[in-house]
Parts: sequence; structure tokens; C-alpha cells
Amino acid sequence: MALILHNIAQHITLTAQEQQLFLSKTETKHYKAKTVLLNAGEICKESYFVNSGILRSFNINDNIVEHVLSFACSGWWISDMYSYLSQKPGNLFIQVLEDAEVVILTKENQEMLYKEIPQLERFFRILIEKSLVANQQRLMDNLSLTAEERFEKFCRKYADLIYKVPQKQIASYLGVTPEFFSKMKSKMLKK
Repeated sequence: MALILHNIAQHITLTAQEQQLFLSKTETKHYKAKTVLLNAGEICKESYFVNSGILRSFNINDNIVEHVLSFACSGWWISDMYSYLSQKPGNLFIQVLEDAEVVILTKENQEMLYKEIPQLERFFRILIEKSLVANQQRLMDNLSLTAEERFEKFCRKYADLIYKVPQKQIASYLGVTPEFFSKMKSKMLKK
């Protein structure tokens, strides 16, 4: 539990009693690779903090093509934010890519914690703001950078994932086909 408390402490300070209350409203679970934590069409009632392992969020279009929206590794949060905040059915799947230990916070408990520990609202506002900025930057990158430049940014942001995540999922995250990604990566390695 030290990792999640450290994550929170980067933005707000909780007393020992507040930390205990927060932890009492979470649940830690272990999941095997390929476990689906959320299916598209379901209402997302939980957010997940990754203690260890790797998770991803993705959707599948009408042509049965996967589009990876995000990855989450140790120290990161992941959820279907649209569904979690609106409590309407979402479009994302959340899947475990590598055996993981995950801290689960339900929407109901998060709302209760806002009342008991008001500064947690500040913490989650900061997380949402950072997520919004990152998503806007990713959109701008997809519009203005080449695939090679997007891959270089991916390597800087997710250095640990390059060798742990299947190539086709990295290609999907970058918005290119696996074949194009393979050729591009080979060409970049020759430089």
C-alpha cells in the first residue's frame, strides 16, 4: 500500500488517520494476464491503481480492429473516465497485459472519501487535469507528428513497456498498422 500512498503524497498530505481511512475504502487484488476488468458497454464503477504489472485500455471498432487508448504500469491509475464520471455505459475495455496487483477504488467509496477527506477531491482533480493535458497532447501529436516521432515519444514515456507489450499493441497505440510499425522500427534501428 506504500506505493498508492506515495502517489497521493506527491500532491496532497494526509494524516495517518486519513491514510488508514483511505486504505480501508480500497481493495487490493491480483489478476492474471489477459483478465478483462471492464468490458465496453458496461458502466465503469471502479478506478484501478497499478501496484505491479501492466494494464491497458482499448476499444474495438466495427471492423473488429483494436485501438489502444492507454497503458498503465506500476504507479499509474487507469479507468474508463467517461463511464466512471458519467456513470453511463462506456466504450472501453480494460485488460491486464502482465500479471498485476491492483488497488481498486469504487466510485461509491471515492464519493464517500470526498466527504470524509475533502482534500482527496483536490488529488483526483489534479489527476484528471493531468490526464486531460496528456490526452490533448496525444491528440496534437497524432495530428502533427510523424509515426516515427510518435514512437520516439512513446519510448520516452513508456521506456519499460517497449519490450513487455506486444508490438501490435504499440502499433495500435501509435495509430499505425503492425506491418507499418515493424518496417518503421527496423528502419529506425538501422539509423
